[in-house]
Amino acid sequence: MQLRPEQLAAQLERALAPLYVVHGDGLLAIEAADAIRAAARRQGYGEREVLMVTPSFRWDDLFMAAGNLSLFGGDKLVDLRIPSGKPGREGSEALQRYCTQLPAGVITVITLPELDWQAKKAAWFVKLADAGVAIECAAPPLPQLPTWIAQRLGQQNQKASREALDFIAAHVEGNLLAAHQEVQKLGLLYPKGEISLADIEAAVLNVARYDIDALREALRSRDTARCARTLDGLRAEGAAMPLVLWALANEARQRAARAALLHAARIDRMIKGVAKGDIWDEMLQLALRLTRA
Repeated sequence: MQLRPEQLAAQLERALAPLYVVHGDGLLAIEAADAIRAAARRQGYGEREVLMVTPSFRWDDLFMAAGNLSLFGGDKLVDLRIPSGKPGREGSEALQRYCTQLPAGVITVITLPELDWQAKKAAWFVKLADAGVAIECAAPPLPQLPTWIAQRLGQQNQKASREALDFIAAHVEGNLLAAHQEVQKLGLLYPKGEISLADIEAAVLNVARYDIDALREALRSRDTARCARTLDGLRAEGAAMPLVLWALANEARQRAARAALLHAARIDRMIKGVAKGDIWDEMLQLALRLTRA
């Protein structure tokens, strides 16, 4: 059975499956595996044994862990982790054999990283998915990241404007774990309800000598020299390029500067590796275009 992460909670409310396979983005996979372990504890699986597949791992240990009776007299959870996502020939055979003899009173959770299409078609993975429940924890594409952040804010009874959500998404550069941490920070800093863009900027941005606020002020005052200095400082400090571009594109959007927006779109393609060019030089050219307009 194949499930999406948002479908897992409903499945866990029913009888637990004997086998779960969790694969995909690190944060979402961790949350899914945590949810399975918590459900198992609630249903009496009092003992848990963690097995980490390393180059020296012996696959017989998996069968021994599943066969050993719980020391606490109850049911048991076997937590098998394969960080590489590649069990190898011996592991592939062992996993397929394991699926044919899933032990009673044992729930097995197998955690894998994000898999490519070839791994998903491998015999061992197909066998695992057919024998239990497979949860693919795919990270949302970048255009949908603001919506994902909004959902996470909603879980802590907070909300923000689309502009503020775009700002957070640009700052974390598509990193879900970083986005999750920023959302948690907002939950600690601000009460329930709507959070303003100014409050989010104050919480998310690191105080730096050259920061995004300084760039935005220079753009609004059409101070060409200050824009150039600030961009140079941001580049030296390793600022996130999507966040810098966000400030430039936002200014172009507010002025309805069509040529500047097209320029920003071209830089965005460079950042994503779709187009070639010197990204920082292009952002400087865009800043000059905006200050001289």
